[in-house]
Amino acid sequence: MMQTDVLVIGSGIAGLSYAIKVATHLPEAKVTLITKASDSETNTKYAQGGIAVKVDDQYDSFEKHITDTLQAGDDLCNRQVVECVVKEAPVRVKELVRWGVTFDKQPSGTYALRKEGGHSVKRVIHHKDITGLEVERKLLHQVKLLANVTLLQHHFVVDLITQHHLKNVRTPQAPITCYGAYALNQKSRQIITILSRITLLATGGCGQVYSYTTNPTIATGDGVALAYRAKARVRHMEFIQFHPTALYDKNQNPAFLISEAVRGAGAQLLTQDGKPFMHKYDQRKELASRDIVARAIDFELKTRGDEYVFLDCRHLETELFHKRFPHIGKQFKRRGINPQYGLIPVVPAAHYQCGGVDVNLQGETCINHLYACGECTHTGLHGANRLASNALLEALVYAHHCYVSTVRKLAHCSLATNVPDWDAQGTTQLKEMVLIAHNRRALQNTMSDYVGIVRSNERLHFAMKRINMFWKEIKRLYDKNILSTQLCELRNLVTVAHLIVQQSIERKKNSGGFYNVDFA
Repeated sequence: MMQTDVLVIGSGIAGLSYAIKVATHLPEAKVTLITKASDSETNTKYAQGGIAVKVDDQYDSFEKHITDTLQAGDDLCNRQVVECVVKEAPVRVKELVRWGVTFDKQPSGTYALRKEGGHSVKRVIHHKDITGLEVERKLLHQVKLLANVTLLQHHFVVDLITQHHLKNVRTPQAPITCYGAYALNQKSRQIITILSRITLLATGGCGQVYSYTTNPTIATGDGVALAYRAKARVRHMEFIQFHPTALYDKNQNPAFLISEAVRGAGAQLLTQDGKPFMHKYDQRKELASRDIVARAIDFELKTRGDEYVFLDCRHLETELFHKRFPHIGKQFKRRGINPQYGLIPVVPAAHYQCGGVDVNLQGETCINHLYACGECTHTGLHGANRLASNALLEALVYAHHCYVSTVRKLAHCSLATNVPDWDAQGTTQLKEMVLIAHNRRALQNTMSDYVGIVRSNERLHFAMKRINMFWKEIKRLYDKNILSTQLCELRNLVTVAHLIVQQSIERKKNSGGFYNVDFA
């Protein structure tokens, strides 16, 4: 059994920035940061684009950024949240710079800004086309300098500990309180008990619930599933954002993302017979918001019976392309693609979870002592569709709010004293892991086929029947067998799939990233 003052679950931009601030402000407090893979394997690491922030006083303004965010979110954003995040952005970016993060600049010394889909002006700061990787590396470096932070890699959180787990508590009282977590040490295969006074969920998204996604294999919706099982509120999971331009390759998981900034630089979408089509769907063409572009591509593919469309970069200056997008250029070269002469096959792929664990402006969930920030949350910023490059920004701002609230509350939170260790009696080793692998693939195919960019009532109800079958099978495996990361991930994926489908069935109006043909 471990004891810590603050338990941080997840090592992306949200978890790391929160841990740095708490540990620095409270040097006597013990902060434990836990991650299920290596410390740098996070959604943050794969973020190519950048951070949307108003730094240009001549052409941009807070109000323009607010308006663009509200428009992308299709009137389902919380305006108070949008205003708060947008206006706080410059301060949070300055903190990143103080921690060593570098962003590309013009020869004049001003930031080199990009324009992405849904933005009315150039406002995205970036580090080449590997912004997330740059942020991840620099924040990890800062964390490792702090003596009061313990970093546990290759530990998978199985469940949050609430009063439902406590000894001699027959009728747990509301409100529910979080006392830490049970975590599987993936090397020793033992489940440890971690008691904490405050717990933060910063676990990223759930893209792996679909068969084609830009998310890394670790993105299995763990935070949402953990919070949901602990009885936290989960909202707007029906709004899954599909990135319009993932490189078409059926054998690759995750799919390689071609940044929206490439379209911002002038790349054009074409059908397989070489005809542009975005003008038919939005006057902004390739720079319309992601939900519009992804749905347009999906419609063209289904109408024509094609498997992909083309991204045309041939008219872009080659040297400039490789200078601005070196990572993308290297990946193209490795695959034998020359963007100067050839067309690039692309398809939409599951990319970002706009809903999640419901939190207030301080990052508090409805469960005492449990905070959440980053992609696993529903803050009200994104509404029905996230504006490009608002994700890292949201994580930074809400991590800060969680930190401020944690510092204020920590002294009034105590450790639980009657938490039992994990009971694995009666379980045996699963002999055929193929059962898990098969169910995972079947679940992903079900979600992609029936709960994708375009949905229908019939497809949604069919998907729910399939998911209920998966749930019964997985519960049987979970109850009978010694736990493994693969089994726990599958359990979480099924939970998240259920939430996406259930909340899709409950929504009766098309908005942003949610589109049901029966409401068209």
